[in-house]
Amino acid sequence: MEFEQIIKLIEAVSASDLTRFKYEAEGIQLHLSKEQTQARSSSQISCADAAEPEKKTPEEDSGNLVSSPLVGMFYAAPAEDAAPFVQVGDTVKKGQTLAIVEAMKLMNEIESEFDGTVAEILVNNGQPVEYGQPLFRISSAS
Repeated sequence: MEFEQIIKLIEAVSASDLTRFKYEAEGIQLHLSKEQTQARSSSQISCADAAEPEKKTPEEDSGNLVSSPLVGMFYAAPAEDAAPFVQVGDTVKKGQTLAIVEAMKLMNEIESEFDGTVAEILVNNGQPVEYGQPLFRISSAS
């Protein structure tokens, strides 16, 4: 199975209602799963839930999110001894490399989809990331 075919398969499963998918052929085993979110009605909220302060998610903060296009290992720099591609406060242009996600021994450059300033880096160097996981928050250029 080609890398591009695997990416298309991941995207198809992600876009579907499937929560688990297993593929085995020619010595390749691929297991995909995703969590299913369930909405709770207001009648199910307990007093403890109501008393907790709201935590902001990256989507609620101002700015645009750059998410991981695949599952892999996040690297902030091109090499261990090299400076990171970007840091918080750096100005970036659309198409500029922000990081690398390694998947199946292939290094995939993660490019900015927006012009702006790096407001937040949401993952640590060497951390595994999931498909669609937010990696960076880019605030709009003023």
